[in-house]
Order: sequence, then structure tokens, then C-alpha cells
Amino acid sequence: MKPKVKSPLSPEVFELKKTLRKLNLHTVCEEASCPNIGDCFSRRTATFMILGDRCTRACPYCDVSHGKPKPPDPKEPLHIATAVKELGLNYVVITSVNRDDLHDGGASHFVKVIQAIRENYPSCKIEVLIPDFQGDFEALKMVVEAKPTVVNHNIETVPSLYGEIRHRGNYQRSIQIIKWIKEIDSSIYSKSGIMVGLGETKQEVFNVMDDLAKVGCDIFTVGQYLQPSKNHIPVKRYVSTEEFKEYEKVGYEKGFKEVYSGTLVRSSFHADEIFNKVRD
Repeated sequence: MKPKVKSPLSPEVFELKKTLRKLNLHTVCEEASCPNIGDCFSRRTATFMILGDRCTRACPYCDVSHGKPKPPDPKEPLHIATAVKELGLNYVVITSVNRDDLHDGGASHFVKVIQAIRENYPSCKIEVLIPDFQGDFEALKMVVEAKPTVVNHNIETVPSLYGEIRHRGNYQRSIQIIKWIKEIDSSIYSKSGIMVGLGETKQEVFNVMDDLAKVGCDIFTVGQYLQPSKNHIPVKRYVSTEEFKEYEKVGYEKGFKEVYSGTLVRSSFHADEIFNKVRD
């Protein structure tokens, strides 16, 4: 059964959108047509998407626009820090489109955003949801050494579906990213997640869990893929509540510090609550 979501029409949502437009900012909540936008915006939380709204990749599940992006906006780090302060956010997620056109994949821009938030609103905890930087260790090192609270890089799907689902992605490269995070700084929490309902088997999901657990991933998320439009890859099946509960149970057995599994789960959904559980 296709899940129902909370309406995104509320005063809190309009207020947050007004702040975002004033500062010329994007959120992945809006750009990717996330089903949780009503919930998150009403709770005054958001995932900011930096480096523009055009991705250099064209994954068939994703609703973010793709094409030739504009140069990074040098004012964006300060604008995000201003929005975080104005909205009184205690926990913020920073993500980006893939910027394969940039020499460091946009890593230095992530660093500038982290630094701007720290300088202007130091009490705010920062989670970054990063692309694979085309496997560039130095680019990743730059971001990790900026000391975000959590570094998240999503696996997105099982290896057998990568050719169909992950445009220019590489499963082993993404696993390596998670491994490198802990090698660079073992004190930083690492996080990854996948979508289900794309044609994977349960055993394939368990195998992904094994691969992530072996490289020290702390937090694992799994949620239902929902087709953004008729032009995107269709849902193969809607996963049952019982199966999501099984993924949660098995995830803890495999050693993750926190597992967030459910129909509407996305990697940045309730990110603050997940972090607090892990920390406590």
C-alpha cells in the first residue's frame, strides 16, 4: 500500500520557505520532492542543499534537476549560517548535488559552510550528507577534518542494481568512502542508507549491512523508494511494516549503533533524534 504523508501546507512551512527564498537557498526537501517535507518543515528542521540545484549526474530515482551547473555561490556559506541562526536550528544537515565538474567535487565548499555555521552559530550540530567526490581521498579528508558531527554518504541501493539506479556511481567506491571516514577521524559518526522497493532481495539488503558494518558504519537507515513522477524509475514493490522491522532487528544484530528503518525514512529524516540516540 502506498504510504500517506503529512500535508506540507502549514504556517511553519511557509515561514521557512520565506527565509530560504530571501537568502536564495535550496533544500533537498524541496528539490527532491521528499515526502517528509511537511513533517520536517513543521518541526523547523531542514536539509540544506549547497552548490546549486543542478546535478552533474542523472540517477533515474532522483527528482533533483541535472545538467550543467552554475559556479559555486561564494555568499552561500554565510547565507546558510544566517538561515540557521534566524531559524534557531540546533541541528542542521548539509548536502549537495554531485559536482563532478569541480576539481574537488565541491569538498572545499562544504568546509566553508561548516566553518560559517560554526563562526555564527557555534551551538548548532552539523551533519553532512556528501557525494562520493569521485573517490578522491583528499577531498573527503578536507571535509572530515572540518569536524562535522556526522558524515553521511548513502549507498542508496544494492550492488546488483547500481548499473540501473546509480548513474556514474560505484558500490565499492561508496563503501570505501565510509571506511575512510573512520580512518581519518574515528571520533566522527559515520552514516549510510539505502532505498528498498527497487527490485532488491532481502538477502541483498543484509549483505549491504554486512559490508557497511565491516567498515565501521555507525548509523544505518532504510526506507521505501517512492517514484517522484512518471518519468522516474517505477516502484517494484511496497515493503511491509514487518519487513522494515526485520531490517531494524537484523541491523542491530550486525552491530550498528543506530538503525532507522521504516516506510518514510530518509537518511536526513529526524537526523537530530537519531544522533541523540547514538550519543546517549
